[in-house]
Amino acid sequence: MLETTINGIKFKNPIIAASGTFGFGREFNHLYDVSMLGGISSKGLTLHKREGNKGIRIYETASGIMNSVGLQNPGIKGFIKEELPWMKSLGNVVIANLGGSTIEDYIEGIKLLNKTDIDFIELNISCPNVKAGGMALGIKSKIAFEAVKATKEVCQKPMIVKLSPNAEDIIEMALACEAAGADSLSLVNTFKGMAIDIKRRKPVFDNIYAGLSGAAIKPIALRMAHEVCKNVRIPVIGIGGIYTVEDIIEFIMVGASAVQIGTANFSEPLICKKIIEDLEKYFFQEGINNIEEIRGII
Repeated sequence: MLETTINGIKFKNPIIAASGTFGFGREFNHLYDVSMLGGISSKGLTLHKREGNKGIRIYETASGIMNSVGLQNPGIKGFIKEELPWMKSLGNVVIANLGGSTIEDYIEGIKLLNKTDIDFIELNISCPNVKAGGMALGIKSKIAFEAVKATKEVCQKPMIVKLSPNAEDIIEMALACEAAGADSLSLVNTFKGMAIDIKRRKPVFDNIYAGLSGAAIKPIALRMAHEVCKNVRIPVIGIGGIYTVEDIIEFIMVGASAVQIGTANFSEPLICKKIIEDLEKYFFQEGINNIEEIRGII
């Protein structure tokens, strides 16, 4: 009833744990059996191990959070050795979320991941590109096109490109990534924001700006998902402020094939389990036999 297929790969349900909010799954498995999820998108990976940002990393806001974690991760080789075997043993779809500072970093990372049995690579183009003066690859469509094209040429796995809501034009960005060879898209990543500590009279974060996520962004994320779904031919995974079954249904109705649950995992660690159970009840009560009956009806 809840099955969905993206790029020929079947998910038992449309619920995916979002990158950066679920670790590699171990952190939540003592609370519930995370194998019930449709998929898990790994902690953001980089070619080499990273310790992440200094200072405050998480800051609560009205109806959301801001984060400046800095892609702390064990590096791709560490992930392959220490985390991937366990993730694959779960039986759900494994998505490796990949970040980098240059296109060359992405390419080298993809070559390593090609040798594994992961199901997807999720290309995070919201990372700052060192060679482009620190500008994220996902801001300008032309730069994103070049990045996706170069990485897709070496990628042997289905590639999901994760879009930034900070793009100059989200529709143009989505079309550029599709034209460059993206197999599917996920959106949106966090919004660029800022917080001030008025007692210290300084920004809360050492990096000054940080990423905003949570319930507050859902209406904007939903609008962007709708715009993208109406303009591309490849599958779309909706992300942004999803906390309830109603939120999921909205994203499916605008065209998403699946959704990712992120910030909600922090405030309610059992949220994914609850949502899957509630989604089954909703489909049964509404007489919906499969996702395609309601996907993209708006």
